[in-house]
Parts: sequence; C-alpha cells; structure tokens
Amino acid sequence: MPKSARQVEVMFRALADRTRLRIMHMLGGGELCVCDIVDVLKVPQPTASRHLAYLRRAGLVVCRKQGLWCYYRWTSPKTAFHEKLLESLACCCQDVPQLSRDSRRLPTCKPDCCR
Repeated sequence: MPKSARQVEVMFRALADRTRLRIMHMLGGGELCVCDIVDVLKVPQPTASRHLAYLRRAGLVVCRKQGLWCYYRWTSPKTAFHEKLLESLACCCQDVPQLSRDSRRLPTCKPDCCR
C-alpha cells in the first residue's frame, strides 16, 4: 500500500473515535492546553494525553511545550485530503450534538493550572 494511502487510513482511524473527534473539533478553534481539553471532556488527564498522542502519531495535531504545560493545535495540512478532512470537521457540529455542547463549554473553561 502506498504511503499516502496508509496516511489516509490512519487519519480516518484517528477520527473514528468519539473522544478524538471531540478533541479535534475543539482544536479547530485554535491552540489549547491539555487542561482545557480535560475540563471539557471530563476525562482523566492520562486519558486525554493518550488520545492526543494518537492524534499526534496520525499527523493531525502538534504539541508545543511551555514550562510544565503542553499546548496542542492542528497541524498545517500537507495534502489536499488532509485539508478537506479538517474542513469537514467544522461541519460536524451540526450533526453531532456533543460537539456543539463542547464548543459552548470551551470559552468558559479557565482552569488555574496553566493561566
């Protein structure tokens, strides 16, 4: 299988999980600290980090460390497929109610850990 076909498969697998889909949707609004993601998802930090590592290996997110904190954002699209996949995430909100709820919660998250 060509490398590009494997990459497409890996990206689809990454987004097939509801938690990772939620994370990707939240990151569509810009860079977030892991603590923000944990607060919205209501999952333990190791669980969020495990999902973020999966997304990182799939080439969908990148991590920036600042002191003790890790900040994640979408990677810049490297292919037309990658670009269209990220565009489609913006449309999911209408069809997946949990994503709308996450979006509404996100602006109110102000954990003390990284601010």
